[in-house]
Amino acid sequence: MENTQKTGPLRKIINGFHAHFPEDFSKKEGLSRVVAIAWPAFAESFLLHLAAMVNTMMVGSLGAWAIASVGYCNQPRMLIASVFQAFNTGATALIARAKGAQNQEEANTIMHQAILFSMCISSVLAFLGYTFATQMVVFMGASEEITITGSTQYLRIIMLTFPAHAFSLAVTAMLRGIGETRVSMRYNVTANVINVVVGFLFIQGRFGLPALGVRGAALGLGGGQVIAATMAFITIYRGSDMLKLRFVQLTRFHKETLRRIIKIGTPAMFEQFCLRAGNIMFARIVASLGTIAFATHQIAMNIHQMTFMNGQAFGVSATSLLGQSLGRKRPDQGKALVQLCRRYALITSLCFSLGLVIFGRQLMGLYTDDPAVLSAGAALLWIVAILQPFQSSQQVLAGALRGAGDTKAVAICIFIGLVVIRPVFSFVMVNWVGLGLIGIWLALVCDQGTRSLYTMYRFISDKWVTLKV
Repeated sequence: MENTQKTGPLRKIINGFHAHFPEDFSKKEGLSRVVAIAWPAFAESFLLHLAAMVNTMMVGSLGAWAIASVGYCNQPRMLIASVFQAFNTGATALIARAKGAQNQEEANTIMHQAILFSMCISSVLAFLGYTFATQMVVFMGASEEITITGSTQYLRIIMLTFPAHAFSLAVTAMLRGIGETRVSMRYNVTANVINVVVGFLFIQGRFGLPALGVRGAALGLGGGQVIAATMAFITIYRGSDMLKLRFVQLTRFHKETLRRIIKIGTPAMFEQFCLRAGNIMFARIVASLGTIAFATHQIAMNIHQMTFMNGQAFGVSATSLLGQSLGRKRPDQGKALVQLCRRYALITSLCFSLGLVIFGRQLMGLYTDDPAVLSAGAALLWIVAILQPFQSSQQVLAGALRGAGDTKAVAICIFIGLVVIRPVFSFVMVNWVGLGLIGIWLALVCDQGTRSLYTMYRFISDKWVTLKV
């Protein structure tokens, strides 16, 4: 007798952590696919964030003003990058479907159009970023002369290499669409090594080289971006099983392909703008507490970003595998793979939580020996530990929705969490309740919890299955 019992919302949520594989698709095969994409993305993300941590430590040796100077540049830099990253999201989803359908010609057309679009946009934005660097960092809250000068110098150097950064990001997005994360891991890891080495040599001036301070940190980051772009170019010039660069295709605009990329990319761009706008409002509230508080926040945020690698890695896997499953007309396989990604992301996130609780103060001690900063920062890392399960869940499910082309839902989620909940909650906690940095970071928990619930609801609704891209 057929079971006609309806599955309630709570049961659907619980089932979201269980991978229900179809009869013709084994769990072993699914796990193999998930891990094959996730582990290089995890290693790449780990080394990227490790390099960022090391750079912050090296810059921190100059004083709190230097950490704050670099911090004031982060959100403007990411805001500028968000424009072409959004359209890379559209290209990743479309290439994943082309890979699933084994349509090499379509995948190559998408890649060339995405690279052409990305390079044109990034060149214009790099010029604007360089020209208005001072105005940007002042808007972010830099008020002391030393931080304004340091931030401006840092941002202008980064803007000079921004088109190279845009190119490597575009190639990385295309490779992720076909499930190839090992190649991008290699050139991004190389870039991070260059970043750290150049920073080590020029921030303090080692081996007779000039001490350039924050400019040395910027040279390291920019030099690494140029190396990554060069290696990414060599990768697609040599070609892979689905993608190969042909210069003649970079001279042609393909209207229909661009329309499809823009259709998916426009909500993703709105998502990125909301993400950056929310982070800018968030950072400005923190900056109002003073340079020392902002430096403490920057160190804690640096450690917090290290925990992103878990959700990002399994999110990349979910994006690629769900897109490819939809290209094969097998959403049932895609759902099982996403559930598997989410389960292992949860397990890893709980390990991160335990590590932050036990070693939080020691991690802060790697950056500074100021007792006040150590105590405040360690308390913030307890909050980071609490939000880990919510964070990993929403990263994986948001990645899955992007792979399905459902970027509008992700944009709505980001808007609610980062533009509404996080800044409003932070403002109330600082100005009405008087909790300072603790209140600001409690807003992160509220934000991540809300986004986790929203992405979970959207994914289990199955609306993405019939979405036309």
